[in-house]
Amino acid sequence: MRLITLLLACLALAGCAALDTVNESVSGITDYFSGGEDNTDPPTELGEITPEIQVEVLWKKSIGVGADEHTLKLVPAIGAGKILAADREGLVQARELSTGDLSWEAETEFHFSGGPGLGAGTVILGTSDAEVVALNFENGQLLWKAGVSSEVLSVPVIANGVVVVRTTDGSVTALDEKSGGKLWSYEQSVPALSVRGTGSLLISGDNVIGGYDNGKLIALRLNDGKHIWETSIVLPTGRSEVERLVDLDVDPIETDGVIYIASYQGGIAAVSAGDGDVMWRNESISSSSGMASDWRYLYLTDSKSDIWQLEQRTGASLWKQQDLHQRKLTAPATYESNVVVGDLEGYVHWLSTSDGRQLARVQVTDSAIDAKPLVVDNTVYVYAKDGTLAALRARSL
Repeated sequence: MRLITLLLACLALAGCAALDTVNESVSGITDYFSGGEDNTDPPTELGEITPEIQVEVLWKKSIGVGADEHTLKLVPAIGAGKILAADREGLVQARELSTGDLSWEAETEFHFSGGPGLGAGTVILGTSDAEVVALNFENGQLLWKAGVSSEVLSVPVIANGVVVVRTTDGSVTALDEKSGGKLWSYEQSVPALSVRGTGSLLISGDNVIGGYDNGKLIALRLNDGKHIWETSIVLPTGRSEVERLVDLDVDPIETDGVIYIASYQGGIAAVSAGDGDVMWRNESISSSSGMASDWRYLYLTDSKSDIWQLEQRTGASLWKQQDLHQRKLTAPATYESNVVVGDLEGYVHWLSTSDGRQLARVQVTDSAIDAKPLVVDNTVYVYAKDGTLAALRARSL
């Protein structure tokens, strides 16, 4: 009923507008409900490749129902020799990194939607029911829960005893890590139409930095929420609401005092962490997936699941990999001299950082992988939407 109401409203507002504008608006509303763009091109079929490396599945386990086909931000977290993951129905597991053996599990009644984030002995998660939950890192015991303003669709971040969460209504809330007591909040209005999802916050020094659906990047002081700076990464333009979507849903990353952030339909930018000055923009790339970096380059999955290598100093593109076009790739992760991504059919792909060519692939499940792979000690950890958690390692042939 809600979808029909929105469609009728869209048509009424369009009035005598051209038919293509109406179609764009309807497509955008469909995108809002599905959590991803309504792609016209089908996913590229995987062709034969000549493997240049061998990928071994070290272990594979199941974390309940995973995201249960919902668009959530359930991403594993690694710390103290353990990997922790949660599912949509309230299950949280801690497993040994090296073997995948279960250390503990907690069965709760929460509907987890974001996390976990790891603090000082705490595991922090957000829920679809506007809650933040803290568990004991050692045994999974519930420590506290706190209410926030709306659904949490990003990974909570923790520093200096402060838990900071971003909610879908644009609010940022800081809680005391020990008690869950509210410390401060910041509210930012969001557009009526946006791509489902929110980028996770980034803690840089004493500031909390986050991107918003209006194209702005904002820095708040961690201890009291004071507004430090904000900068416009991209300004909305276009005739329709869909054309004006400029969501900053990508998790920002920081390297040597420079923050890199990408926008849906608005390009990628490098911003000074100290004052928010924009150092460069590359407006030719749209992304709502994410990016990674190594000592010199950025790697980005764009909105059509093409993968780019960019120069960190200028944003200039060096190569573009299109063989996995429209396969709904995850944000890339860097692994030695490789780039690793997951796709919609549970494949994990290894690409060369030198030119983007495919080096190897392995299928760990037949369900989509939408969480960015994690790399620790030459091992890649991936988490699929059906709850499959796997550890992979590559070696030369």
